[in-house]
Amino acid sequence: MVETPVSMEVNLGGIHMKNPVNTAAGTFAFGQQFEKFYDVSQLGAITTKGASIKPWAGNPAPRMCEVTSGIINSVGLQNPGVNGLINTAGAYLTGLQQKNCQVICQVAGHSIDEYVAALEVFEEKASFAAGFEINISCPNIACGGAAMGSTPQGAAEIMRRLRPLTKRPLLVKMGPVNIPEIARALESEGADALSLINSIPGMAIDTTTYKSKLSRPTGGFSGPAIHPIAVRMVWEAHKAVKIPLCGIGGITTGLEAAEFILAGATAVSVGLANLYDPMSAPRILHELCDWAQKQGVTRISDLIGACKC
Repeated sequence: MVETPVSMEVNLGGIHMKNPVNTAAGTFAFGQQFEKFYDVSQLGAITTKGASIKPWAGNPAPRMCEVTSGIINSVGLQNPGVNGLINTAGAYLTGLQQKNCQVICQVAGHSIDEYVAALEVFEEKASFAAGFEINISCPNIACGGAAMGSTPQGAAEIMRRLRPLTKRPLLVKMGPVNIPEIARALESEGADALSLINSIPGMAIDTTTYKSKLSRPTGGFSGPAIHPIAVRMVWEAHKAVKIPLCGIGGITTGLEAAEFILAGATAVSVGLANLYDPMSAPRILHELCDWAQKQGVTRISDLIGACKC
């Protein structure tokens, strides 16, 4: 447990976190895989890998390639389905929740009806979930995701269908497009918080074979290179809406996490760093605590949106 004279507690749209550090869906599986490295319960929250109503096999290999200052992935949201998640990880996630590490379950779907079906099962069976993150923005899904959530109208329609299904907090994972407009549309339909940003569509070509380095032409670009873009988009969203934000994108240090908070994020999610440094999340938490102590505040929440731009 991290001890600090500064209160690190934050409230992410009704999810009360003991500190602002969360993990990004897709790079942390269901959490238990990291227990061999550290006590995951010291984090404020984890976000589970996205789950759909039925299992998805994902895209064929190769599904990931390294590029300058990041990776491009085309995993395609491979997952065991909501019931598979609950059956394999439900006991662990219940224990994590009992240790005051909040569990946020990400909901995925190819259509609005699939989102509805998945959320209904989560609502019925996932008592360990403090809230749900709706992924409307994954760029690797050919017939959903980005298309449905890339306009204010499409995003609002998804939220309009899902909001009545649960009283637990609903977060929305936003893509890197039309941030102010889509953020306002989601807020108006009852979103409790926003997570941004998801990976940015990118492409890498093998100059020997002339083919994509992935099995598909494009994939989601993530990593340190997108961090300044993500910070700017969090800042834009903070100016556009009043609901809390979770900043995601290229965090490798506590100071980069602090940038998101200053830009207007209530919490942050560590993503790609988990894949090459399994100890990254607790290290970033310690570094963020050290930074907060030097700022002359009693609560880290006092620094949310304190950027003087």
